[in-house]
Amino acid sequence: MRAHVGDRIVLAAEHVDEPTRDGEVLEVRGTDGGPPFVVRWADGHTGLIYPGPGAVLRVGTPDAEPATSSAPAATTRAGHETTQHLREWQVRVSLLESGDDTRATVVLVADPPDRLSARGASHRSTDDPASRQIGDEIAVARALRHLADRLIEEAERDIEQRTGEQARVRAT
Repeated sequence: MRAHVGDRIVLAAEHVDEPTRDGEVLEVRGTDGGPPFVVRWADGHTGLIYPGPGAVLRVGTPDAEPATSSAPAATTRAGHETTQHLREWQVRVSLLESGDDTRATVVLVADPPDRLSARGASHRSTDDPASRQIGDEIAVARALRHLADRLIEEAERDIEQRTGEQARVRAT
């Protein structure tokens, strides 16, 4: 990873229930823009970081829209040219298995670094054969479904705040 002074860095939390961290690079101490970096975090604290593989989610200048890259212009059916932007969000999944129970926690890591999370669970009946994979699949699917519901609720709130009208977003 390479950074410059003024770049914006968003790091995923180390643990599922912790928030993401957002900061500005104040100093680059490595060679050729490499780590370590001195970062001023959004909470006002300053620290030296050595980001690990996959830990840094976004690097960009504060003036640019984070997590966005311009793609070639597209043309709509009406003939209007539009600019396309690619943005990436990640979902972190953590599984905890205990006996016949499996619990999944999913966290949406996006920008702005507001954190949405949800949980799902599964319980194996004593009549069913043991299968860790099936318990994981069910718990994660339930957690993802809850996360999707939370995202739709968040979108409805955002629409209502911007328009002043009650919004209902279809889930399909």
